[in-house]
Amino acid sequence: MFDTVLVANRGEIAVRIISTLRAMGIRSVAVYSDEDAHARHVRDADLAVRLGPSAARESYLNIERVLAAARSCAAQAVHPGYGFLSENADFVRACESAGVVFIGPSAESVEMMGDKIAAKAAVAQAGVLVVPGRAHAGMDDDELARVAEDIGYPVLVKPSAGGGGKGMRLVRSRDDLAEALLSARRESAASFGDDTLFIERYIESPRHIEVQILVDNFGHAVHLGERECSLQRRHQKVIEEAPSPFVGEESRRKLTDAALRVAAAAQYRGVGTVEFIVSSQYPDEFYFMEMNTRLQVEHPVTEMVTGLDLVEMQLRVAAGEELPFCQDDVRLVGHAIEARIYAEDPSRDFLPTGGELLVVREPVGEGVRVDSALRAHTHVGTTYDPMVAKVISHGVDRNQALSRLDRALSDLVTFGVVTNTSFLRRLLAHGDVRAGALDTTLIARLLEEDHVEVESDELVECASAFAVATLQELQGGAVGRSRFDVLDGWRVGERATTHSSLQSSFAGGLTVQVSGERGEYRITVDDRSSEAHVRCLDSRLLEPHVRELTLNVDERTFVVLVAHEGPMTWIAHRGTTSWWRVLPARRREDVGINHDGDVRSPMPGVVIHVGVRANDRVSPGDALVVVEAMKMEYALRSPFTGQVEELLVHVGDQVVLDQVVARVRADVDEAASSSDQVHS
Repeated sequence: MFDTVLVANRGEIAVRIISTLRAMGIRSVAVYSDEDAHARHVRDADLAVRLGPSAARESYLNIERVLAAARSCAAQAVHPGYGFLSENADFVRACESAGVVFIGPSAESVEMMGDKIAAKAAVAQAGVLVVPGRAHAGMDDDELARVAEDIGYPVLVKPSAGGGGKGMRLVRSRDDLAEALLSARRESAASFGDDTLFIERYIESPRHIEVQILVDNFGHAVHLGERECSLQRRHQKVIEEAPSPFVGEESRRKLTDAALRVAAAAQYRGVGTVEFIVSSQYPDEFYFMEMNTRLQVEHPVTEMVTGLDLVEMQLRVAAGEELPFCQDDVRLVGHAIEARIYAEDPSRDFLPTGGELLVVREPVGEGVRVDSALRAHTHVGTTYDPMVAKVISHGVDRNQALSRLDRALSDLVTFGVVTNTSFLRRLLAHGDVRAGALDTTLIARLLEEDHVEVESDELVECASAFAVATLQELQGGAVGRSRFDVLDGWRVGERATTHSSLQSSFAGGLTVQVSGERGEYRITVDDRSSEAHVRCLDSRLLEPHVRELTLNVDERTFVVLVAHEGPMTWIAHRGTTSWWRVLPARRREDVGINHDGDVRSPMPGVVIHVGVRANDRVSPGDALVVVEAMKMEYALRSPFTGQVEELLVHVGDQVVLDQVVARVRADVDEAASSSDQVHS
């Protein structure tokens, strides 16, 4: 067994790998970019080595620098995690040349399965069905267009290199194909260094089922059951579970047998995942999609139902050990579900967020696991992937696992960074999800019909906390402020009456009216007919800008945390059921594009494409500027017919939330109607 292993990754997966290395008594070496100098994985490792600047190509994707770091600390092996260099055959060969063990499959296996075109050919030869389409190297846009016409729309445009939904585009008509190809090539080149594309038929309402396999160097191969990964948004997995609620014993036998045949065709070794598209109507009708030659993000659900540590299995196989068990020894016990926590704002079409983490509280409890890189007082940037943590639950059955996961998500607090946690809880509570009626388009359909509003009681409690905390600030409640510095009408010997109007944005925007004496308030939420009498029973400053309040709202007592960060206020409240909720108490309007022709970036990020020049003529919907954050592209479009009056950014520029990137002057006949156009 190795005594020193370098982890060539960052974030929660690096933290997770380091935990297994520590448990096995192996010295761990972290690597980091300048942006991650104070990250949790750097703190957790036994040793840390700087790679370079924040840009991934100059740090985590730089093979020479990663191997130089390995040599500098005498690491015998490198664990790539997932993403970055984990499926890069050149990196595998470079490790071999440097005398460092790559913890994963051979370069030949990585190369075969990393090239989706070659993989489909090899798998088809092994007798496993593949999705209808055409996958040949070097197809240009004209040939891709002809293929799309041949197989019929809708089609999926997919990159030959890489995976994880990066560079993938669903195209429903020929009118949308040209822009989809341009965007897919750009994202594929940026993510994988290869813009080769292919096209396959899009299967309506499919389920995404994958099989975990494990193979040693002596020809012993086992599967560890299947995972259901059908809950996806923009081709990115959101919720994963094991086993699938859809797959019966006979279907499981066929799927796992096909997965092992794929592994044999690839001459695979180590931990890998074979992914299939399965018809929702016909569980026995499945097609090979791809093989991931690495550890998967969702590996914890398999670990929880099998009791195995897959990172430990990777290490033992890489060290030349034989598998200590056979297929008959594998037992799937109970049910496990994982939710991915992304730094993104569901209220703004899930655009990336980021920011300073003020408070972090992770859930604990029976059957609950958290894989996370979060810690308070660190910055979540927009340079890398938006996933910041995973919350996993295990139960004796699916219902118990769902309940435990919901409770765990309710206990998660990430002040300072907007995440998708509240969306995940709504998703898990949906009837189709509870019933296991899943497919890869379910989330998109739910978002179209989702009009969930904050319950009245929750609304009043959050509004009360916001009002009381704000008034305490106004009235000198902050530590160190003199009573005489606060201009609120207070006078010696009398109790001042407070009359205030506070603007918040719970559930899309509302006005909170506050009146009453200091310490006792009447809260009225307009447009909701909600009113409450509030008394502040206790107020404690836990740390700078973070206050804990004990409030009595209409004779109900609850505890709330309130944190201030510039113009943003964060609230998490705990009721009698120990249910936590995090939401911004004041948030800017989701502007996107203003009436006046100012085109603003709806997220922080970097400009990767400018498609127009000053004085160019544009039409409604024309892409002006493309901004990228956390590996996601967002095109900012013209709001109306007119002329580009001013371009304020160039390729490579960093932009902040709501920054004006361009100005469009509307034609005279468009000006009258432009006030009705808010978003692209």
